[in-house]
Amino acid sequence: ELAAMATFLHNFYNGVENILKRILYAKGVALENSSTWHKDLLRTSHDTGIISNELYHALSNYLSFRHFFVHAYCFTLRWEELRPLTAALTETLKQVKAAVDDFLSR
Repeated sequence: ELAAMATFLHNFYNGVENILKRILYAKGVALENSSTWHKDLLRTSHDTGIISNELYHALSNYLSFRHFFVHAYCFTLRWEELRPLTAALTETLKQVKAAVDDFLSR
């Protein structure tokens, strides 16, 4: 169950990244292909006004988890660490949808 939830959280954040990448690409904003491109993508999405400060910080938590998930083993997962991300997921998704809708309607 922990591995399934961790995979779901990882996939959620990857989906958010894909949306942000496509918006930036459509707006002509280039991202460098570097080892920090995940962080750069989130920062650029904030700096270009796609996401707010609040959403930037919320998504930073999912980015940190994504990094952990990619580089860890499933047996190191702990529910106590997944719980806050899981509890905030619905609200974070609503914020992402609202931010994207708002940005694209400008």
